[in-house]
Formats: sequence, structure tokens, C-alpha cells
Amino acid sequence: MKKSLILWQVGGMTAVAVLGTLLHFLYDWTGSVIVAPFSAVNESTWEHMKIFFFPAFLYAAVQFWFFRKQYENFWCVKLCGICTGLLLIPVLFYTLNGAFGRTPDWVNVVIFFVSVIGAFSLEGLLLVKWKKECAAWVAIGVLTALLAAFVAFTFLTPHLPLFLDPVTKTYGVV
Repeated sequence: MKKSLILWQVGGMTAVAVLGTLLHFLYDWTGSVIVAPFSAVNESTWEHMKIFFFPAFLYAAVQFWFFRKQYENFWCVKLCGICTGLLLIPVLFYTLNGAFGRTPDWVNVVIFFVSVIGAFSLEGLLLVKWKKECAAWVAIGVLTALLAAFVAFTFLTPHLPLFLDPVTKTYGVV
């Protein structure tokens, strides 16, 4: 893997971890409905997925301007990486909670960081190894649909376990 790509991926891990952590608290700090669509409004698993998605998507948009000519499969790889991070959060959380009952908060923080590392590690490998053609417009469409779902479900929250705040037993913005 090229040195510049490694630096970009490590930078992405760091940026998403830091920004995601800040987004975890932003709504509580401000109480503003303006920040609700992209910050965690409760402690549900969905909201933890959201604080991964928005920084990762933003970082992808920035990174695209530097790599658009170098990696033709950029958006397909980003879709794979972001979906990996989004899937790791509930899979690890529910697996550990199923195995041990309730996990302490520090374990949930580790789950978030492991998901970030997993996503960016996979992206780094795929950017170098994936040589098949892909439809960037499909990947961008799926990412846009995910963005819309995170915003919409903040306010129109389905009453499903993924969206339930285990602390307050509520859904979405309260």
C-alpha cells in the first residue's frame, strides 16, 4: 500500500474517531434540533451508527478530491468500508451483550473504535486490490440513501430494538 494512502487512512481513522466522539455529546451539549440529524440524540445502537456514518461520509467527500483520478473504484470502496463500520457496531454490540448481559460503557467506546479501524483498514486494502469495475453512481446513491435514513429516522423513528434508547426507553429525539 502506498505511503500516502496509509497516511490518509490513518488520518481518516483519527478524524472519524474524534469527530464521532464529539458528535456523541453534541446534542446533549447544545440541545439544538439543528444538530440532531447528524449527532447522537440518545444511546441507541442506531445513533452510534449515525455518529460513525456522518464523519466517515464527510471524510470520504474530502478524500475523493485527492484520490478521484488515482482510484476509479473510490466510491464503491467507500461504500464497502462505511457499510462495514455500520455493520460492525450492532454486530459487536449485540454479540457482546448477548454473551455477557450488559457491557460497560468503555466496551461500547471500544466497539466504536474497532468499527472505525475495521472500516478504514478494509478500505485501504480494497483501494489497492479491487481492480473490477464498479458503478460509482450506485455507491453514491446508496450512501445518499443512508444519509437520508439517518436524518429521517432521527425524527420519524421506527419502534424497533435497534432504535430504542436502553437508558430512557425512548425512540429518537425526545
